[in-house]
Amino acid sequence: MRKPELAAAIAEKADLTKDQANKVLNALLDEITGALNRKDSVTLVGFGTFVQRHRGARTGKNPQTGQPVKIKASNTVAFKPGKALKDAVN
Repeated sequence: MRKPELAAAIAEKADLTKDQANKVLNALLDEITGALNRKDSVTLVGFGTFVQRHRGARTGKNPQTGQPVKIKASNTVAFKPGKALKDAVN
């Protein structure tokens, strides 16, 4: 499911126009992004938790040549699914 399809599903379930649902979805994503940028975690009870994680510098390998490559340290986002989401999927 892509973002427009998700917005359309939200519009249908929440009795909103597609434009309103798209604004709601964009606001939600902006708030999650902002919280992660501030190094806050975002917990949606029953769904899961988004957290920012730091990945240290490391040495990798170029898959074409096999030569070692230095990979810079970076931040990434991790998601830990909640119990209700795990149960729904299984």
